[in-house]
Amino acid sequence: MTRGNQRERDRERAQARTGGSKGSKKEDGLTHEQRRERDAKALQEKAAKKAAQAGGDSGNNSNKK
Repeated sequence: MTRGNQRERDRERAQARTGGSKGSKKEDGLTHEQRRERDAKALQEKAAKKAAQAGGDSGNNSNKK
């Protein structure tokens, strides 16, 4: 190979940039149940906000596709 150890050095640099952990799993210290409740609450708030916005925009965007 003509690349030598360039590939290995690049892997080391990339690992240093990402914090040294392999994969994209985020550790937030929550249990599965706590994470599920937090996400459900966030989705409910988002749906309520969207419903309120849709109720307020009743005639503004009737022909918008």
